[in-house]
Amino acid sequence: MKRNVILTVIGCLMSVMAWGEQVVVETKNMTMVLDVEQGKHPQYVYFGSKLNAEELAHLQKPVEGRMDAYPAYGLNTPAEAAFAMRHADGNLSSALYADGVSRNGDVTTIRLKDPVYPITINLKYKAYRDVDMIEAWSEVTNGEKQTVTLTTFASAMLPIRRGDVWMSHLYGSWANEGRLVEEALHAGQRVIVNKDGTRNSHTSHAEVMFSLDGKARENSGQVIGAALCYSGNYRLKVNTDDTEYHYFFAGINEDNSEYHLKKGETFVTPALALTFSNEGLSGASRNFHKWGRNYKLMHGNVERKILLNSWEGVYFDINQQGMDQMMADIASMGGELFVMDDGWFGDKYPRKTDNSSLGDWTVDKNKLPDGIEGLLRDAKKNGVKFGIWLEPEMTNTVSELYEKHPDWIIKAPKRDAVLGRGGTQLVLDLSNPKVQDFIFSIVDNLLTKYPEIDYIKWDANMAIMNHGSQYLNMADQSHLYIAYHRGFDAVCKRIRAKYPDITIQACASGGGRANWGILPYFDEFWVSDNTDALQRIYMQWGTSYFFPAIAMASHISATPNHTVFRTTSLKYRIDVAMSGRLGMEIQPKNMTDAEKELCRKAIAEYKQIRPIVQFGDIYRLVSPYDKKGLASMMYVTEAKDKAVFYWWKTESFQNEHLPRVHMAGLDATKMYRVKELNRIDVEPLAIEGKLFSGAYLMNHGLDVPYRNNTEWNARTDWSSRVLLLEAQ
Repeated sequence: MKRNVILTVIGCLMSVMAWGEQVVVETKNMTMVLDVEQGKHPQYVYFGSKLNAEELAHLQKPVEGRMDAYPAYGLNTPAEAAFAMRHADGNLSSALYADGVSRNGDVTTIRLKDPVYPITINLKYKAYRDVDMIEAWSEVTNGEKQTVTLTTFASAMLPIRRGDVWMSHLYGSWANEGRLVEEALHAGQRVIVNKDGTRNSHTSHAEVMFSLDGKARENSGQVIGAALCYSGNYRLKVNTDDTEYHYFFAGINEDNSEYHLKKGETFVTPALALTFSNEGLSGASRNFHKWGRNYKLMHGNVERKILLNSWEGVYFDINQQGMDQMMADIASMGGELFVMDDGWFGDKYPRKTDNSSLGDWTVDKNKLPDGIEGLLRDAKKNGVKFGIWLEPEMTNTVSELYEKHPDWIIKAPKRDAVLGRGGTQLVLDLSNPKVQDFIFSIVDNLLTKYPEIDYIKWDANMAIMNHGSQYLNMADQSHLYIAYHRGFDAVCKRIRAKYPDITIQACASGGGRANWGILPYFDEFWVSDNTDALQRIYMQWGTSYFFPAIAMASHISATPNHTVFRTTSLKYRIDVAMSGRLGMEIQPKNMTDAEKELCRKAIAEYKQIRPIVQFGDIYRLVSPYDKKGLASMMYVTEAKDKAVFYWWKTESFQNEHLPRVHMAGLDATKMYRVKELNRIDVEPLAIEGKLFSGAYLMNHGLDVPYRNNTEWNARTDWSSRVLLLEAQ
């Protein structure tokens, strides 16, 4: 009897020790499958379209690939690793084996343990079932008796089967952000990194798409999309070796950022958002947009106001009368918000140019004798809301703040500080809790004293140029980049906890902070300091791959453009700006009455289409990067009862031949009435007011005149159309 009991107990123990599980993480339209077996490395089995029970039961396991969900360095050193560390005794090897699976709501956790060292890693997978997104991240806990050093700490790794795989990603520079590049993946490595320190999306982006069946198409084909939700330095890497797979790694850039993990401490990596679509690039974009609006972007389901920003209108020439005039002008054109930009502050050191005063957030009474109170009074008088510009993370050597707290800046030990914009700008050290408190106090004091302020434009015009913290101890100087963004995150959380309703724009020398790491605290971002309509088509096209129109600030500006000095028609500038969050970046008093009237009409019509643009589904139709002489896209409501169609010429030639654009996303059975918006033609289009079926518009398309038929003296080579489609 005792022997039978003992055998039964041993059998139970053996069954527990030998457990294995098919871990399924799924959403409405996609499935991720991992094979998790006790004492072995968890293995990726599948990521793609939704599988049914029968398919899951007979799922074929991958062959000729390394499918470890989170490969560690040390026991297969030729292979790329997602994780590497130096143990307290100096050992550089790690082994990560499954030690359990748990589920808490939509979050699945796979627990990994090293059999020799008390290091635990939890792999986390969060499913957003309604928007087809899975977030993956890792949590590393040090159970050793002493501090260990993390040297590689990716958020996740994803194997992608080789074939005709293409990668789409974004690159650029100041005033040229969000440019699209598409390239086939071949043997070797493709690495995308950021080392800016404060901003991370000027020269590259932490988001990519993989087309699995050849060069990407907008509205067909299999696409994997990935976005690292992080505001700091990152590394995206695709490694292709002699196996049958590409291996995609994403996480914090570990260069000069090794992390010393104390006993009992847990290091949490940023989430990597993953999606899959059978509807091409635009399908993956729609998933990102819905996920972003519903779960990430601050106030993602609240319509954005139409604003006038003062920067290109007056630059630093701020004064009370001028602000009042600009408020009255935007109000007369139907705008809802006025934002006063840089140049309004400084007492001992008035802010007249970009080389002084940052950190001294007191009103310059010589410019604004009635202070913020007077601005709010004038805003109320003119019937608009009021917003203000800040650059809280920065200071200048010429400032009262720097004179009081030179120890608050980022500076390499034993060396002079490296200076930025204006030859005097410095970055405050957000790893320092006192600096965090100061930055919070800037916003807190302003909004406590002036709760009527509706909007903050939060700028960041300098990178971390020299590596060093006067707060961190010398042994932990490598923590600077990570600690900075932990501090930034902590400040943002405090602000949002106390001021949940304020609208905040992320501006960072233009589009330097277009990322899903900061947008849970921000309502939108400034796409670029370059407001030229033609170049904005290219930049906003690329940016739309991962970010919805509601988050993309797009402004009508003056000509010649202040960056590229191109002269485009006002109609063209309006039609481009209306494809994002519409605003103005101009001095209205320099506009003619006819120009103001055209903007007044455009603003009124944008208010009609605002819900479609800001909450609709995007369908990109003809890419400007394909060099066909035009670009075209559209937004469609979820009910498919309304749509807005954009058509912009990107070049002009005599005897040109442009493709007829096939629309997408409509209901084939519905009849849609066509109305042109922002019309400047002498006569309406032949299609004006006509009815067309969704099938006809998608299979055939509409012939659009190549030029706007205006009065002779008003004609230009910049032609564009915006059409509103309404189901009848």
